[in-house]
Amino acid sequence: MKSILLAGVAAIAIVAAPLANAQTVGVGVGPVGAGIDFSPEQRTIVREYVKRERPVTFREQVTVGTTLPEDVEIRSAPADWGPSASKYRYVYSGDRVYFVEPDSRRVVHILD
Repeated sequence: MKSILLAGVAAIAIVAAPLANAQTVGVGVGPVGAGIDFSPEQRTIVREYVKRERPVTFREQVTVGTTLPEDVEIRSAPADWGPSASKYRYVYSGDRVYFVEPDSRRVVHILD
């Protein structure tokens, strides 16, 4: 009985390990999303920068994975936002900054 229990625990560990690792890879909201990581100081810089702009209003709810329509203007992220963010474009709307892949126009990270 003990060996069956140990075999079961081992099987679960083998199956769960790749799944646990997969949670940190890919696209998500927050610091993990698209590999974009902001220090508190960088968050302040981004917020102060975008507040000088006129926010965009979306017709629908926008989440990570949403593809933005062609009529939504996406802007280049300044270099001082850091290398992880500057390769993306962004849209400012409703006190949130949406980071967008330039080619696909897909939202990959939301800074709120």
